[in-house]
Amino acid sequence: MAEAIARELTHRPVILVVGGGYVGLYTALRLQKKLSRGRAEIVVVDPQPHMTYQPFLPEAAAGSVEPRHVVVPLRRTLNRCRVITGALTGLTHAEKRARITPIEGKSFDLSYDVLVMAAGSVARTLPIPGLAEHGIGFKNVGEAIYLRNHVLARLDAASSTDDPAVRARALTFTFVGGGYAGIEAFAELEDMARYAIELYYPRLSPSDMRWVLVEATGRILPEVDLDMGAWTVKELTARGMDVRLNTRLESVEDCHVVLSDGDEFDSDTLVWTAGTKPNPVLAETDLPLDSRGRVECEATLKVRGRPDAWAAGDLAAVPDLTKDEPGATTAPNAQHAVRQARRLADNIVAVLSGGEPVPYRHKYVGSVASLGLHRGVAQVYGVKLKGWPAWFMHRTYHVSRVPTFNRKARVVADWTLASLFRREVVSLGQLQDPRREFVSAANTGRTGQLPPPRPDHPETADTSGRAEAG
Repeated sequence: MAEAIARELTHRPVILVVGGGYVGLYTALRLQKKLSRGRAEIVVVDPQPHMTYQPFLPEAAAGSVEPRHVVVPLRRTLNRCRVITGALTGLTHAEKRARITPIEGKSFDLSYDVLVMAAGSVARTLPIPGLAEHGIGFKNVGEAIYLRNHVLARLDAASSTDDPAVRARALTFTFVGGGYAGIEAFAELEDMARYAIELYYPRLSPSDMRWVLVEATGRILPEVDLDMGAWTVKELTARGMDVRLNTRLESVEDCHVVLSDGDEFDSDTLVWTAGTKPNPVLAETDLPLDSRGRVECEATLKVRGRPDAWAAGDLAAVPDLTKDEPGATTAPNAQHAVRQARRLADNIVAVLSGGEPVPYRHKYVGSVASLGLHRGVAQVYGVKLKGWPAWFMHRTYHVSRVPTFNRKARVVADWTLASLFRREVVSLGQLQDPRREFVSAANTGRTGQLPPPRPDHPETADTSGRAEAG
Protein backbone atom coordinates (compact mmCIF):
# COMPACT_ATOMS: atom_id res chain seq x y z
CA MET A 1 0.00 0.00 0.00
CA ALA A 2 2.77 2.41 0.93
CA GLU A 3 4.60 1.62 -2.33
CA ALA A 4 1.46 2.36 -4.37
CA ILE A 5 1.05 5.71 -2.63
CA ALA A 6 4.71 6.50 -3.23
CA ARG A 7 4.37 5.72 -6.93
CA GLU A 8 1.31 7.94 -7.13
CA LEU A 9 3.12 10.82 -5.48
CA THR A 10 6.21 10.49 -7.70
CA HIS A 11 4.28 10.13 -10.97
CA ARG A 12 4.45 13.26 -13.09
CA PRO A 13 1.32 13.62 -15.25
CA VAL A 14 2.04 14.16 -18.94
CA ILE A 15 -0.01 17.00 -20.44
CA LEU A 16 -0.16 16.66 -24.22
CA VAL A 17 -0.93 19.91 -26.06
CA VAL A 18 -1.78 19.25 -29.72
CA GLY A 19 -1.16 22.46 -31.66
CA GLY A 20 1.15 25.43 -31.18
CA GLY A 21 -1.16 28.22 -32.32
CA TYR A 22 -3.09 30.67 -30.14
CA VAL A 23 -4.60 28.10 -27.82
CA GLY A 24 -1.64 25.74 -27.75
CA LEU A 25 0.99 28.40 -27.06
CA TYR A 26 -0.98 30.36 -24.48
CA THR A 27 -2.12 27.21 -22.69
CA ALA A 28 1.39 25.76 -22.47
CA LEU A 29 2.84 29.14 -21.50
CA ARG A 30 0.38 29.52 -18.64
CA LEU A 31 0.80 25.92 -17.51
CA GLN A 32 4.58 26.22 -17.27
CA LYS A 33 4.07 29.41 -15.27
CA LYS A 34 1.39 28.04 -12.93
CA LEU A 35 2.80 24.57 -12.33
CA SER A 36 5.93 24.28 -10.22
CA ARG A 37 8.93 22.68 -11.87
CA GLY A 38 8.54 18.92 -11.83
CA ARG A 39 4.79 19.05 -11.15
CA ALA A 40 3.97 17.86 -14.67
CA GLU A 41 5.58 17.22 -18.05
CA ILE A 42 4.14 19.45 -20.78
CA VAL A 43 4.51 18.18 -24.36
CA VAL A 44 3.59 20.44 -27.30
CA VAL A 45 3.19 18.94 -30.77
CA ASP A 46 2.90 21.07 -33.91
CA PRO A 47 4.10 20.71 -37.53
CA GLN A 48 5.67 24.18 -37.29
CA PRO A 49 8.29 25.21 -34.70
CA HIS A 50 6.56 28.55 -34.18
CA MET A 51 3.23 30.21 -33.47
CA THR A 52 1.96 32.71 -36.06
CA TYR A 53 0.23 35.86 -34.86
CA GLN A 54 -2.21 35.97 -37.77
CA PRO A 55 -3.62 39.51 -37.29
CA PHE A 56 -0.20 40.86 -38.34
CA LEU A 57 0.01 38.80 -41.55
CA PRO A 58 -1.51 41.58 -43.74
CA GLU A 59 1.06 44.07 -42.43
CA ALA A 60 3.84 41.53 -42.94
CA ALA A 61 2.68 41.02 -46.53
CA ALA A 62 2.55 44.80 -47.07
CA GLY A 63 6.03 45.38 -45.64
CA SER A 64 5.02 47.29 -42.50
CA VAL A 65 6.25 44.48 -40.23
CA GLU A 66 9.18 42.12 -40.66
CA PRO A 67 7.73 38.62 -41.29
CA ARG A 68 10.02 37.02 -38.68
CA HIS A 69 8.49 39.30 -36.04
CA VAL A 70 4.95 37.94 -36.46
CA VAL A 71 6.01 34.43 -35.45
CA VAL A 72 6.89 33.29 -31.93
CA PRO A 73 9.46 30.45 -31.63
CA LEU A 74 7.95 27.68 -29.53
CA ARG A 75 11.22 26.32 -28.14
CA ARG A 76 12.39 29.72 -27.01
CA THR A 77 9.09 30.70 -25.40
CA LEU A 78 8.15 27.32 -23.94
CA ASN A 79 11.53 26.66 -22.34
CA ARG A 80 10.07 24.30 -19.73
CA CYS A 81 8.08 22.23 -22.22
CA ARG A 82 9.04 19.44 -24.56
CA VAL A 83 8.35 20.67 -28.09
CA ILE A 84 7.94 18.08 -30.84
CA THR A 85 7.96 19.37 -34.42
CA GLY A 86 5.67 16.90 -36.08
CA ALA A 87 2.07 16.01 -36.80
CA LEU A 88 -0.56 14.13 -34.84
CA THR A 89 -1.69 11.30 -37.10
CA GLY A 90 -3.90 9.39 -34.69
CA LEU A 91 -5.24 9.58 -31.15
CA THR A 92 -7.10 7.11 -28.96
CA HIS A 93 -8.10 8.94 -25.81
CA ALA A 94 -9.70 5.81 -24.36
CA GLU A 95 -6.16 4.45 -24.11
CA LYS A 96 -4.56 7.90 -23.70
CA ARG A 97 -2.23 7.25 -26.57
CA ALA A 98 -1.27 9.56 -29.46
CA ARG A 99 0.45 8.70 -32.71
CA ILE A 100 3.09 11.30 -33.63
CA THR A 101 4.86 11.62 -36.99
CA PRO A 102 7.93 13.87 -36.71
CA ILE A 103 9.21 15.90 -39.65
CA GLU A 104 11.90 13.24 -40.10
CA GLY A 105 12.08 9.68 -38.85
CA LYS A 106 9.49 7.07 -38.01
CA SER A 107 6.15 7.62 -36.30
CA PHE A 108 5.93 6.76 -32.62
CA ASP A 109 3.30 6.42 -29.90
CA LEU A 110 3.16 8.86 -27.01
CA SER A 111 1.28 8.11 -23.79
CA TYR A 112 -0.25 10.98 -21.84
CA ASP A 113 -2.46 11.71 -18.87
CA VAL A 114 -4.16 14.99 -19.88
CA LEU A 115 -5.04 16.04 -23.42
CA VAL A 116 -5.40 19.60 -24.73
CA MET A 117 -6.72 19.55 -28.30
CA ALA A 118 -5.72 22.86 -29.90
CA ALA A 119 -4.90 21.97 -33.50
CA GLY A 120 -6.86 24.96 -34.83
CA SER A 121 -8.34 25.19 -38.30
CA VAL A 122 -7.42 24.98 -41.97
CA ALA A 123 -8.69 26.84 -45.02
CA ARG A 124 -12.19 25.83 -46.08
CA THR A 125 -12.03 25.35 -49.84
CA LEU A 126 -14.57 24.33 -52.47
CA PRO A 127 -14.24 22.09 -55.55
CA ILE A 128 -13.82 25.04 -57.90
CA PRO A 129 -12.00 24.28 -61.18
CA GLY A 130 -8.47 25.70 -61.10
CA LEU A 131 -8.53 26.73 -57.42
CA ALA A 132 -6.00 24.13 -56.24
CA GLU A 133 -3.62 24.99 -59.09
CA HIS A 134 -3.74 28.78 -58.93
CA GLY A 135 -5.07 29.81 -55.49
CA ILE A 136 -3.05 30.93 -52.50
CA GLY A 137 -4.28 30.97 -48.91
CA PHE A 138 -3.50 33.51 -46.21
CA LYS A 139 -3.10 31.70 -42.89
CA ASN A 140 0.66 31.49 -42.32
CA VAL A 141 3.77 33.61 -42.69
CA GLY A 142 4.99 31.63 -45.69
CA GLU A 143 1.85 32.55 -47.61
CA ALA A 144 2.23 36.20 -46.58
CA ILE A 145 5.83 36.30 -47.85
CA TYR A 146 4.84 34.52 -51.04
CA LEU A 147 1.97 36.91 -51.69
CA ARG A 148 4.12 40.00 -51.12
CA ASN A 149 6.78 38.77 -53.56
CA HIS A 150 4.13 37.67 -56.03
CA VAL A 151 2.32 41.04 -56.10
CA LEU A 152 5.59 42.95 -56.56
CA ALA A 153 6.66 40.47 -59.24
CA ARG A 154 3.42 41.17 -61.10
CA LEU A 155 4.26 44.89 -61.06
CA ASP A 156 7.72 44.08 -62.47
CA ALA A 157 6.17 41.89 -65.18
CA ALA A 158 3.64 44.56 -66.16
CA SER A 159 6.27 47.29 -66.28
CA SER A 160 8.59 45.17 -68.43
CA THR A 161 6.17 44.31 -71.24
CA ASP A 162 4.33 46.17 -73.98
CA ASP A 163 1.76 43.40 -74.42
CA PRO A 164 -1.55 44.86 -73.13
CA ALA A 165 -3.03 41.41 -72.42
CA VAL A 166 -0.04 40.33 -70.31
CA ARG A 167 -0.06 43.65 -68.49
CA ALA A 168 -3.79 43.51 -67.72
CA ARG A 169 -3.53 39.94 -66.44
CA ALA A 170 -0.52 40.78 -64.27
CA LEU A 171 -2.20 43.83 -62.75
CA THR A 172 -5.48 42.10 -61.90
CA PHE A 173 -5.62 40.86 -58.31
CA THR A 174 -8.58 38.74 -57.19
CA PHE A 175 -9.48 37.99 -53.57
CA VAL A 176 -12.26 35.64 -52.48
CA GLY A 177 -13.79 36.13 -49.01
CA GLY A 178 -14.95 39.29 -47.24
CA GLY A 179 -14.11 38.45 -43.64
CA TYR A 180 -11.44 40.23 -41.64
CA ALA A 181 -8.53 38.24 -43.10
CA GLY A 182 -9.66 38.86 -46.67
CA ILE A 183 -10.46 42.55 -46.25
CA GLU A 184 -7.19 43.35 -44.45
CA ALA A 185 -5.05 41.46 -46.97
CA PHE A 186 -6.98 43.03 -49.86
CA ALA A 187 -6.61 46.59 -48.54
CA GLU A 188 -3.03 46.35 -47.25
CA LEU A 189 -1.62 44.84 -50.44
CA GLU A 190 -3.43 47.35 -52.64
CA ASP A 191 -1.98 50.14 -50.49
CA MET A 192 1.53 48.68 -50.89
CA ALA A 193 1.15 48.20 -54.66
CA ARG A 194 -0.17 51.73 -55.12
CA TYR A 195 2.77 53.11 -53.12
CA ALA A 196 5.26 51.08 -55.20
CA ILE A 197 3.79 52.20 -58.53
CA GLU A 198 3.72 55.89 -57.59
CA LEU A 199 7.39 55.87 -56.57
CA TYR A 200 9.16 53.24 -58.62
CA TYR A 201 7.17 52.31 -61.72
CA PRO A 202 6.93 55.35 -64.04
CA ARG A 203 5.53 53.19 -66.86
CA LEU A 204 2.56 52.21 -64.69
CA SER A 205 -0.30 54.08 -63.09
CA PRO A 206 -2.40 53.04 -60.08
CA SER A 207 -5.41 53.18 -62.39
CA ASP A 208 -3.87 50.35 -64.42
CA MET A 209 -4.44 47.98 -61.51
CA ARG A 210 -7.67 46.07 -60.96
CA TRP A 211 -8.40 44.79 -57.45
CA VAL A 212 -11.49 42.57 -57.21
CA LEU A 213 -13.01 41.23 -53.99
CA VAL A 214 -15.57 38.44 -54.37
CA GLU A 215 -17.96 37.78 -51.47
CA ALA A 216 -20.78 35.23 -51.64
CA THR A 217 -23.01 37.01 -49.10
CA GLY A 218 -24.56 40.45 -49.19
CA ARG A 219 -22.06 42.09 -46.84
CA ILE A 220 -18.45 42.11 -45.68
CA LEU A 221 -16.99 42.11 -42.15
CA PRO A 222 -19.82 40.18 -40.46
CA GLU A 223 -18.23 40.85 -37.04
CA VAL A 224 -19.30 44.53 -37.13
CA ASP A 225 -22.65 46.26 -37.68
CA LEU A 226 -24.07 46.63 -41.18
CA ASP A 227 -23.35 50.36 -41.36
CA MET A 228 -19.65 49.78 -40.62
CA GLY A 229 -19.46 47.08 -43.28
CA ALA A 230 -21.19 49.42 -45.76
CA TRP A 231 -18.76 52.23 -44.89
CA THR A 232 -15.83 49.89 -45.54
CA VAL A 233 -17.22 48.98 -48.98
CA LYS A 234 -17.58 52.70 -49.75
CA GLU A 235 -14.02 53.36 -48.57
CA LEU A 236 -12.59 50.59 -50.74
CA THR A 237 -14.57 51.53 -53.86
CA ALA A 238 -13.43 55.15 -53.44
CA ARG A 239 -9.90 53.80 -53.90
CA GLY A 240 -10.93 52.24 -57.20
CA MET A 241 -11.29 48.72 -55.80
CA ASP A 242 -14.06 46.47 -57.07
CA VAL A 243 -16.18 44.80 -54.34
CA ARG A 244 -18.60 42.15 -55.64
CA LEU A 245 -21.25 41.13 -53.11
CA ASN A 246 -23.64 38.20 -53.59
CA THR A 247 -21.13 36.81 -56.06
CA ARG A 248 -19.31 33.47 -56.20
CA LEU A 249 -16.16 32.29 -57.89
CA GLU A 250 -17.18 29.67 -60.49
CA SER A 251 -13.83 28.85 -62.09
CA VAL A 252 -10.22 30.00 -62.25
CA GLU A 253 -8.75 27.55 -64.79
CA ASP A 254 -5.65 28.80 -66.63
CA CYS A 255 -5.85 32.00 -64.54
CA HIS A 256 -9.15 32.90 -66.23
CA VAL A 257 -11.61 34.00 -63.54
CA VAL A 258 -15.29 33.29 -64.07
CA LEU A 259 -17.79 34.82 -61.60
CA SER A 260 -21.40 33.92 -60.93
CA ASP A 261 -22.55 37.39 -62.03
CA GLY A 262 -21.37 36.61 -65.57
CA ASP A 263 -18.14 38.59 -65.51
CA GLU A 264 -14.94 36.96 -66.79
CA PHE A 265 -11.35 38.21 -66.81
CA ASP A 266 -7.75 37.01 -66.64
CA SER A 267 -5.93 37.34 -63.32
CA ASP A 268 -2.48 36.12 -62.30
CA THR A 269 -3.43 36.39 -58.62
CA LEU A 270 -6.16 34.51 -56.77
CA VAL A 271 -6.15 34.76 -52.95
CA TRP A 272 -8.59 32.51 -51.09
CA THR A 273 -9.75 33.70 -47.65
CA ALA A 274 -13.30 32.33 -47.72
CA GLY A 275 -13.50 30.85 -44.25
CA THR A 276 -11.97 28.01 -42.27
CA LYS A 277 -12.91 24.56 -41.01
CA PRO A 278 -11.72 22.50 -38.03
CA ASN A 279 -8.44 20.71 -38.50
CA PRO A 280 -9.17 17.41 -40.31
CA VAL A 281 -6.90 15.57 -37.88
CA LEU A 282 -9.96 15.33 -35.61
CA ALA A 283 -11.25 12.58 -37.88
CA GLU A 284 -8.30 10.45 -36.71
CA THR A 285 -9.31 10.68 -33.05
CA ASP A 286 -12.04 9.17 -30.88
CA LEU A 287 -13.20 12.56 -29.58
CA PRO A 288 -16.92 13.44 -29.97
CA LEU A 289 -17.58 15.79 -32.91
CA ASP A 290 -20.60 17.90 -33.79
CA SER A 291 -22.21 18.26 -37.22
CA ARG A 292 -19.58 20.85 -38.24
CA GLY A 293 -16.66 18.62 -37.30
CA ARG A 294 -15.82 20.48 -34.08
CA VAL A 295 -15.01 18.87 -30.74
CA GLU A 296 -18.04 18.91 -28.46
CA CYS A 297 -17.14 20.76 -25.26
CA GLU A 298 -18.71 21.74 -21.99
CA ALA A 299 -18.63 25.35 -20.81
CA THR A 300 -15.58 24.49 -18.69
CA LEU A 301 -13.73 23.59 -21.94
CA LYS A 302 -13.71 19.89 -21.01
CA VAL A 303 -14.43 17.56 -23.91
CA ARG A 304 -17.94 16.19 -23.43
CA GLY A 305 -17.88 12.66 -22.05
CA ARG A 306 -14.08 12.34 -22.11
CA PRO A 307 -12.30 12.63 -18.73
CA ASP A 308 -8.94 14.43 -18.78
CA ALA A 309 -9.57 15.84 -22.26
CA TRP A 310 -9.87 19.56 -23.01
CA ALA A 311 -10.28 21.63 -26.17
CA ALA A 312 -10.56 25.28 -27.18
CA GLY A 313 -10.20 27.59 -30.16
CA ASP A 314 -11.36 27.19 -33.74
CA LEU A 315 -11.91 23.43 -33.53
CA ALA A 316 -13.98 23.48 -30.33
CA ALA A 317 -17.74 23.89 -29.99
CA VAL A 318 -17.77 25.81 -26.70
CA PRO A 319 -21.16 26.95 -25.33
CA ASP A 320 -21.47 30.73 -25.33
CA LEU A 321 -22.88 31.55 -21.89
CA THR A 322 -23.31 35.24 -22.76
CA LYS A 323 -26.09 34.47 -25.27
CA ASP A 324 -29.62 33.30 -24.62
CA GLU A 325 -29.81 31.41 -27.91
CA PRO A 326 -30.00 27.63 -27.40
CA GLY A 327 -26.96 25.88 -28.81
CA ALA A 328 -24.98 29.10 -29.30
CA THR A 329 -21.22 28.58 -29.38
CA THR A 330 -18.29 30.98 -29.22
CA ALA A 331 -17.00 32.37 -32.51
CA PRO A 332 -13.76 30.98 -33.98
CA ASN A 333 -11.56 34.05 -33.53
CA ALA A 334 -8.34 35.04 -31.78
CA GLN A 335 -10.15 36.99 -29.07
CA HIS A 336 -11.91 33.89 -27.76
CA ALA A 337 -8.92 31.61 -28.39
CA VAL A 338 -6.54 33.60 -26.19
CA ARG A 339 -9.03 33.91 -23.34
CA GLN A 340 -10.12 30.29 -23.59
CA ALA A 341 -6.48 29.22 -23.39
CA ARG A 342 -6.03 31.03 -20.09
CA ARG A 343 -9.22 29.58 -18.62
CA LEU A 344 -8.30 26.12 -19.89
CA ALA A 345 -4.84 26.24 -18.30
CA ASP A 346 -6.26 27.50 -15.00
CA ASN A 347 -8.87 24.72 -15.04
CA ILE A 348 -6.23 22.04 -15.61
CA VAL A 349 -4.17 23.39 -12.71
CA ALA A 350 -7.28 23.44 -10.51
CA VAL A 351 -8.22 19.84 -11.39
CA LEU A 352 -4.66 18.61 -10.81
CA SER A 353 -4.86 20.22 -7.36
CA GLY A 354 -8.19 18.56 -6.56
CA GLY A 355 -10.37 21.58 -7.38
CA GLU A 356 -13.26 22.16 -9.78
CA PRO A 357 -13.06 23.77 -13.23
CA VAL A 358 -14.70 27.15 -13.87
CA PRO A 359 -16.95 27.73 -16.93
CA TYR A 360 -15.63 30.00 -19.68
CA ARG A 361 -17.61 33.19 -20.09
CA HIS A 362 -16.59 36.13 -22.23
CA LYS A 363 -18.71 38.64 -24.09
CA TYR A 364 -17.34 39.60 -27.48
CA VAL A 365 -15.56 42.95 -27.17
CA GLY A 366 -15.56 43.92 -30.82
CA SER A 367 -13.25 43.99 -33.82
CA VAL A 368 -10.55 46.17 -35.35
CA ALA A 369 -9.19 46.05 -38.89
CA SER A 370 -6.53 47.85 -40.88
CA LEU A 371 -7.37 49.05 -44.40
CA GLY A 372 -3.87 50.20 -45.27
CA LEU A 373 -1.51 52.77 -43.82
CA HIS A 374 -3.38 55.23 -41.54
CA ARG A 375 -6.77 53.78 -42.49
CA GLY A 376 -8.95 51.36 -40.58
CA VAL A 377 -12.33 50.40 -39.17
CA ALA A 378 -13.17 49.42 -35.60
CA GLN A 379 -16.15 48.62 -33.39
CA VAL A 380 -15.20 48.05 -29.75
CA TYR A 381 -17.69 47.97 -26.85
CA GLY A 382 -20.22 49.56 -29.19
CA VAL A 383 -17.93 52.48 -30.07
CA LYS A 384 -17.45 52.85 -33.81
CA LEU A 385 -14.28 54.36 -35.25
CA LYS A 386 -13.15 54.98 -38.82
CA GLY A 387 -9.99 56.13 -40.54
CA TRP A 388 -6.87 57.02 -38.57
CA PRO A 389 -8.34 56.49 -35.04
CA ALA A 390 -9.45 52.97 -36.01
CA TRP A 391 -6.06 52.22 -37.57
CA PHE A 392 -4.29 53.41 -34.41
CA MET A 393 -6.60 51.28 -32.24
CA HIS A 394 -5.89 48.28 -34.47
CA ARG A 395 -2.16 48.62 -33.95
CA THR A 396 -2.43 49.37 -30.23
CA TYR A 397 -4.69 46.43 -29.54
CA HIS A 398 -2.72 43.85 -31.49
CA VAL A 399 0.70 44.88 -30.22
CA SER A 400 -0.69 44.41 -26.71
CA ARG A 401 -1.84 40.89 -27.63
CA VAL A 402 1.15 39.54 -29.52
CA PRO A 403 2.98 37.09 -27.21
CA THR A 404 6.26 37.97 -25.44
CA PHE A 405 7.89 41.34 -24.84
CA ASN A 406 10.53 40.44 -27.41
CA ARG A 407 8.00 40.35 -30.24
CA LYS A 408 6.16 43.44 -29.00
CA ALA A 409 9.41 45.45 -29.03
CA ARG A 410 10.38 44.21 -32.49
CA VAL A 411 6.99 45.05 -34.00
CA VAL A 412 7.04 48.56 -32.50
CA ALA A 413 10.60 49.01 -33.83
CA ASP A 414 9.39 47.98 -37.31
CA TRP A 415 6.61 50.55 -37.19
CA THR A 416 8.99 53.26 -35.95
CA LEU A 417 11.49 52.63 -38.74
CA ALA A 418 8.69 52.48 -41.32
CA SER A 419 7.56 55.96 -40.22
CA LEU A 420 11.08 57.34 -40.77
CA PHE A 421 12.06 55.64 -44.03
CA ARG A 422 10.38 54.57 -47.24
CA ARG A 423 8.85 51.14 -47.54
CA GLU A 424 10.97 48.31 -48.93
CA VAL A 425 9.18 47.21 -52.09
CA VAL A 426 11.71 44.86 -53.65
CA SER A 427 10.55 41.44 -54.80
CA LEU A 428 12.72 38.53 -53.69
CA GLY A 429 11.38 36.30 -56.43
CA GLN A 430 14.02 33.64 -55.83
CA LEU A 431 12.21 32.69 -52.62
CA GLN A 432 9.35 31.29 -54.70
CA ASP A 433 11.64 28.80 -56.48
CA PRO A 434 15.08 29.04 -54.81
CA ARG A 435 16.74 26.11 -56.61
CA ARG A 436 15.79 27.08 -60.16
CA GLU A 437 18.95 29.02 -61.00
CA PHE A 438 21.22 26.30 -59.57
CA VAL A 439 19.31 23.55 -61.37
CA SER A 440 19.53 25.55 -64.61
CA ALA A 441 23.29 25.92 -64.20
CA ALA A 442 23.68 22.21 -63.42
CA ASN A 443 21.59 21.18 -66.42
CA THR A 444 23.47 23.58 -68.69
CA GLY A 445 26.77 22.12 -67.56
CA ARG A 446 25.56 18.60 -68.27
CA THR A 447 23.88 19.17 -71.63
CA GLY A 448 25.46 22.36 -72.88
CA GLN A 449 22.00 23.85 -73.37
CA LEU A 450 19.72 25.95 -71.27
CA PRO A 451 16.59 24.16 -70.00
CA PRO A 452 13.30 25.09 -71.64
CA PRO A 453 11.26 27.84 -69.94
CA ARG A 454 8.61 26.82 -67.46
CA PRO A 455 5.33 26.19 -69.28
CA ASP A 456 3.11 27.82 -66.68
CA HIS A 457 4.27 31.38 -67.35
CA PRO A 458 7.42 31.57 -69.52
CA GLU A 459 7.80 35.34 -69.59
CA THR A 460 7.95 35.60 -65.76
CA ALA A 461 9.18 32.17 -64.72
CA ASP A 462 11.73 33.55 -62.25
CA THR A 463 9.23 35.30 -60.04
CA SER A 464 5.72 34.05 -60.63
CA GLY A 465 5.80 30.75 -58.76
CA ARG A 466 2.13 30.19 -59.60
CA ALA A 467 2.62 26.48 -60.19
CA GLU A 468 3.58 26.09 -56.55
CA ALA A 469 0.78 28.24 -55.20
CA GLY A 470 -1.61 25.37 -54.57
